[in-house]
Amino acid sequence: MQSYGPGAQTAPAVKRRTDSYEAAQQQQQSPESDEEYVNTRILRRQVQLQSTPVAPVVPMPISAGSGTAPPSVDGREEQPEFPGSSAASYQEERMRRKLQFFFMNPIEKWQAKRKFPYKFVVQIVKIFLVTMQLCLFAHSRYNHINYTGDNRFAFSHLFLRGWDSSREVESYPPAVGPFALYLKSEFFDTVQYAVDGYANVSRSIGPYDYPTPNNTMPPLKLCLQNYREGTIFGFNESYIFDPHIDEVCERLPPNVTTIGVENYLRQRDVEVNFASLVSAQLTFKIKTVNFKANGGPLSAPDCFRFDIAIMFNNRDHDGQMLLSLDAEATRLKCHGATDFISEANFDSMLRSVLNIFVLLPAHYPLHSVQGLCGEHIC
Repeated sequence: MQSYGPGAQTAPAVKRRTDSYEAAQQQQQSPESDEEYVNTRILRRQVQLQSTPVAPVVPMPISAGSGTAPPSVDGREEQPEFPGSSAASYQEERMRRKLQFFFMNPIEKWQAKRKFPYKFVVQIVKIFLVTMQLCLFAHSRYNHINYTGDNRFAFSHLFLRGWDSSREVESYPPAVGPFALYLKSEFFDTVQYAVDGYANVSRSIGPYDYPTPNNTMPPLKLCLQNYREGTIFGFNESYIFDPHIDEVCERLPPNVTTIGVENYLRQRDVEVNFASLVSAQLTFKIKTVNFKANGGPLSAPDCFRFDIAIMFNNRDHDGQMLLSLDAEATRLKCHGATDFISEANFDSMLRSVLNIFVLLPAHYPLHSVQGLCGEHIC
């Protein structure tokens, strides 16, 4: 170490720097969004070095036989500020900080950067809107299922011969046996009962009408599915059988109520062979309007068409023909000209606005993910 004599001038001030600090100063970093939270220990040390005044070095003579370095101003030897540090360790520390910041939750990011967590608020709003949408949809479906189910029970009372209310309660084990027919005459009587009930549908409590422009009774449709050939000779254990199934459909006009179903089919040369009969189906249609009890002032009534099908199942050929009724509801556009209908459009407008507000927050994160993928990951 160079020494200065008594007449030498005062040495210039020396500022202490380490290798890691010089490497950090030489490498320019681009500004990023999370720079305020990266490498906190090094940045704090830089501020301390810049704010600490540097004392001039006092020249001290060195004896001839001495090989030790002079002590510092405060009597201690100077040590490096960042032993073993380098630019690589700086980058490693910086990357660790960035990863730690990336996996923080919104509250921790707000505490670190003091920025409003707008993405977190968007997620909360989206959860609220989607929940509201699901509640409205569930309420609408619940009312629709209850309405169609109640109408199916009403149609069973109106068009099924021998229907009982005890069959409307599903229990296990069932309280009653299967709803079936056992006599040939019961088949024709059941079809006749349905035709008579359809002809007198205006007598029912429900607001049911025919699907014709002038509200007149249209013909019913009876379809019979038979094996192409099916004759059984049980006394000598023989038969004639062709497994191909043929379907024959016949329309039953309104005058069948006076003629009778069995006589009308005989006039049309339609024979019902119960040995080869696989199934039969009687179909007709009914229109109605639903005045919603819990719809409120903004919910308009709904118009429906019910496609009713009475099914006779004889596939097992076990002596009983199972009987069931199905009613498929189809929503129609109501043609009303009342003030309530015009005001009820506000309900559909509110639902449309809600759907738009649900789609917008869901579409916003998609752009954010695409931007992140384009810049860093993908």
